Amino acid sequence: MIIDKLFKSVEEKGNVCVGLDTALEYLPVSFRNKFSYEEQALYRFNQAVIDATFDVSACYKVQIAYYEALGLKGLKVYKDTLSYIKSKGGIVIADVKRGDIAKTAEMYAKAHFEGDFESDFITVNPYMGMDSVEPYLTYVKNKEKGLFSLVRTSNKGAEDIEYIQNKENKRVYDIVGEKLLKIGSEYMGECGYSSLGGVVGCTHIDEGLKMRKTLEKMFFLIPGYGAQGGAAEDVAIYLNSGNGGVVNASRSILLAYEKAEHGEGHFEEHARAETIKMRDEIIAAAKK
Repeated sequence: MIIDKLFKSVEEKGNVCVGLDTALEYLPVSFRNKFSYEEQALYRFNQAVIDATFDVSACYKVQIAYYEALGLKGLKVYKDTLSYIKSKGGIVIADVKRGDIAKTAEMYAKAHFEGDFESDFITVNPYMGMDSVEPYLTYVKNKEKGLFSLVRTSNKGAEDIEYIQNKENKRVYDIVGEKLLKIGSEYMGECGYSSLGGVVGCTHIDEGLKMRKTLEKMFFLIPGYGAQGGAAEDVAIYLNSGNGGVVNASRSILLAYEKAEHGEGHFEEHARAETIKMRDEIIAAAKK
């Protein structure tokens, strides 16, 4: 199953998931000016970051909104970026956060698990109910695909809904996690985790140990590291013996060159150095 491939990638390369949430303004001006068209610059930037980090990154997360915002030319860059990662044998998470039901969800599944936008995993939003997840499961079962479903997110607004408690003092995100865990039990890999994973932000750490224990067989996609304030020590509590999750970072890697003197001309080297630094800090924190 695809989750076994991801688990093995973490074992070999570490926990870092490089987020290619690439805005045009992230590109060094000197690099951007080399190209006649902005979409060319965007793709070549992504390509350079992928090449520089491929051996030290477990996977890549590509947030579709950054490309949709540029219209058709942006979606071409999105498609080409996914294709490039896959051509190298890498694992790609399409961050699309789809959350609809019935035939509409079936079409979303087809759009992102087949054809031009095919990826290995996609993110989904289950807060319309578990029937918003079900249409994707055929691909999980039969097509070596996987899901990362929102459970507890990294934004401040998570407290508005996800933290509401029922009469049994269970929070909404606890209930969602339990339901997803039950569904995911039908799609277990040899590694001991399900191909139905969960998005669990590391910016709320007080209940992290409880979540890792309760959702023991759920593989985590962990946002919130770096630019959002999460540190290696925060992330480590969401891992099991150093595995069981990938940690996404986007801006801290893509913009690492801004911290270096004369960094613009070597942005990919700085992206690599930041990825290695992040990887090593997480590994060290997980061993404590």
